[in-house]
Amino acid sequence: MRVLFFTQPGCLSCELMRMFLEAKEIAFEELDISTDLEARREMTEEHDSTETPTMVIFFGETTEVIIGFDPVRLDQFLDSAPSSDAVTES
Repeated sequence: MRVLFFTQPGCLSCELMRMFLEAKEIAFEELDISTDLEARREMTEEHDSTETPTMVIFFGETTEVIIGFDPVRLDQFLDSAPSSDAVTES
């Protein structure tokens, strides 16, 4: 699972999202759209978002885009995503 977290300074919801992700021990790559123009382009053009926080979760062939701080939706997605640590029997 790869998590991109689009943020900008002064965004209270971004701070809440960061605390949520850290509390859940979820590794993420934080991209500041105020200083990274490529990140801003990616957020708006590739993920159809115009606000922060925007979180993009890549899991296998699945991509989930969550706009705004929505802990209920985050929990639902994270609980339903298969664990990358899952052991399969051969």
